[in-house]
Amino acid sequence: MREAKQLTRLLCGKIQSLDPGFGIEMMRLAATLAEPFAPKQMDAALCEEPKADVTGLVDALVNRIGEQHVYRFAPIASDVPERSIRRISPVAPHTGKTWQDPWPRPAHLLQRPEPIQVLALLPDHPPASFTWRGIKRRVKRADGPERIFGEWWKRDNELSAVRDYFRVEDEAGERFWVYRAGNGEDISTGSHRWFLHGIFG
Repeated sequence: MREAKQLTRLLCGKIQSLDPGFGIEMMRLAATLAEPFAPKQMDAALCEEPKADVTGLVDALVNRIGEQHVYRFAPIASDVPERSIRRISPVAPHTGKTWQDPWPRPAHLLQRPEPIQVLALLPDHPPASFTWRGIKRRVKRADGPERIFGEWWKRDNELSAVRDYFRVEDEAGERFWVYRAGNGEDISTGSHRWFLHGIFG
């Protein structure tokens, strides 16, 4: 950013939160890092409306509630769902990477997979019913399994780790993303316990 008006607005927002003590004689704004602006391609059609610039809004939010609370998600090349995203600045340039997964992913991924009690046939049948947070749900429809292997090149304990994911829908029409840790046959591939990992919107 190089607009004096926006910089002044951000600075004034912070000044109100300062304790002046015995008073302030001088205040100086220093740019600890300054880089040249990269050339920017203008739109081919001059009559097109300019794209909305949200950097001012983002800066105001960061100034008010903190940088750790203002972010967007970007994809990372990983098959393990909880490692396939990272938080970045909302105004960071687009890297061009997208999620290239043929299987649908839930809109809401739990912070940590939660254990569930499941009634299912092994080795590769979906749950017939499951209990999550004290509520038993009968499964009406299911799809899967989608098998995800551990990242053995990163961690030795994931050398034989396996997860079998299922998309399930209960009688009320709610859809969930559940998985069994292990392949259902060999205990060395996982505990064979079931977990709920996400909720489809």
